[in-house]
Formats: sequence, C-alpha cells, structure tokens
Amino acid sequence: MNPAHSSAIYHNGLIYGIMPKDAGSLMCQFVCYKPDGTLVWSLVGSRLRVVCVTVALFVSASAFAQAPAPDNSLGLNLLRSAEQAVQPEQISTTMSVFILLTVLSLAPAILVMTTSFTRIIIVFGFLRQAMATQQTPPNQVLIGLALFLTAAIMAPTYQAVYNDALAPYMDNQLGARDALDRGMRPVRDFMFRQVADRPKDVALFMNINKLPRPQTPDDVPTHVLICAFTLNELRVAFMIGFIIYIPFLIIDMVVASTLMAMGMMMLPPVFISLPFKIILFVLADGWYLIVSELVRSFA
Repeated sequence: MNPAHSSAIYHNGLIYGIMPKDAGSLMCQFVCYKPDGTLVWSLVGSRLRVVCVTVALFVSASAFAQAPAPDNSLGLNLLRSAEQAVQPEQISTTMSVFILLTVLSLAPAILVMTTSFTRIIIVFGFLRQAMATQQTPPNQVLIGLALFLTAAIMAPTYQAVYNDALAPYMDNQLGARDALDRGMRPVRDFMFRQVADRPKDVALFMNINKLPRPQTPDDVPTHVLICAFTLNELRVAFMIGFIIYIPFLIIDMVVASTLMAMGMMMLPPVFISLPFKIILFVLADGWYLIVSELVRSFA
C-alpha cells in the first residue's frame, strides 16, 4: 500500500492518508508514512469510523496549533525563576528570602521573649494554682489578658520603633539594615532597663558565648541580651508568684488545722478553703492589685 495512491495530507514531516484495505472491501485504513515510504502506524476499521477519527485528529491538531499563548501579563515564569534562583549571582537574594521566611515563622517566639508577656503569663499561672481553681479562668482568658497588657506596656517602645525605623523605611528614607538597627534600639533599651539590676545575667551569657567584657551597652549582642532578659523575667515572675502564694497558703493551713481539730480528716481541705480564697481575693480587689503591680514593675 503506497500513500501516493491515496488521498494524502502532509503534516509535521509525516504523510497521512486513507485507503481501502482490500479491493471491494468496506474496510479501510488510516495510515501514517514517513517521506521515505516507511510505515509509522495504521488504523483499520469501517470507512465511517476511520473518517471520523481522521477528522477529529486534524481538527484537534489545527485547534492546538491556532490556540493563543497563555496570558502572562504579569511576566511570571516559575520554571525560569527557579532555574535562575540557583545561579551563583542569585544566591544572596535566595538566601535573603529564606532568612526572611524563617524570621517570620519565629516571630511569635521572638515577640514573647523580648516583651513583658513572659512575666505576666507566669504570674497569672501562679495565681490560678494558688487559688486552686483548676481551669478557672481558662487559658484563653489569661493569655488574652496577658497579650493586651503586653500591648499596653510595650506601646511606647513599639511606637518609637515605628517612628524611628518603620516609617522612614516605608518612605524609602532608610535601607533595610539601617531600619533594622534603628528598630532594635528601643527594644534593646527596654530590655536593658529590666536587667539593669542583674548585670551578672548578662555576664553569664557573655561568658557562655566566650565574648569579652562589654564596655558599653552597644557591646552586648542582641542574642545575649535576649537570653539575659528572659532569665530575669523568669526570676521576677517566680518572686511575684511566691508572694501571691503566701496568703492562700495561710488560708489552707488554717482550714486544714480546723478540720483536723473537728475530727473531719476525711474531708479534703480544698473544698472548704476555696470559697474563702475567692472571697478574700474579691474583697482585696486582687485583680486590680496584681495587674497594677505588674504594670508598675516594668516602669
């Protein structure tokens, strides 16, 4: 079977045609030849079936050839961008993006460790344990109150960060590095005020990092200052928690001694002491005292 004797079409370097399978047969075949006469493939079937398949193939090929290129008005080429990202001249940009994403993922931990949140939430935890109220107030309430108190305490610091660093950077008046340095100054000043009475905390982490003794506050690296600040926050929070425990501990001892004197040793003292703790806390306006003293402790 020679494609020259059939109705042939030349497309993409191949010759397509339809020809009878045998003389006088109702069967025909759709064939594909190379220009040198080599058969590539053939499809045998009824004439109607072969004609339908042929039309469908050529219509699809024509539509694909005439289809417009996909809209790329934004100029995005993900494959090309990925190939360029690993080129030596683009490594610095790629690493910058990677570091930025890492910092954003650690942002909550960084904010907690550099603000008053740690001290406040630990004190609230001690208060709930001292009153033996189990899950009252719930964690969501304590964390929410701690967050809003943190926002109130840190508002002057972050206002200074906005005025000195963020606003000039957004107005293209500062570079990224200068904005970061300026933005860290108010935060560092806040942390230095808290560790001013405990220079040995700073000295501890300077020794751990094998750094020379600092002569000025600027000689203390930020990561050392954050560690010293967190250690100081834990110390102060535990001291406040101890003071909070004392009146509630006295109530527990009085109630337990009274129950033993009455011979009611099988009755848990916590069931009797809890109402007295709550009424004492309410009458003393405990929430006002604790919150006000916590805020004053950062002055």
